Amino acid sequence: MPGIGKACHELRVQAESRTWRIVCHIGADPIAILEVFAKTTQQTPQSLVKICKARSQKYLAI
Repeated sequence: MPGIGKACHELRVQAESRTWRIVCHIGADPIAILEVFAKTTQQTPQSLVKICKARSQKYLAI
């Protein structure tokens, strides 16, 4: 997901009645899960993008 960061990706998981999204940062260290949410529309809400971006930056600062 380039809107969040270079090494950030979105995993889509189809359940019976919902599609779940897992946004994670994949680097040389362990995978950091930034957010898990049920996708209800085509576009990811900007509030979630901002949250994931902040979490990614915080993770990289460690």
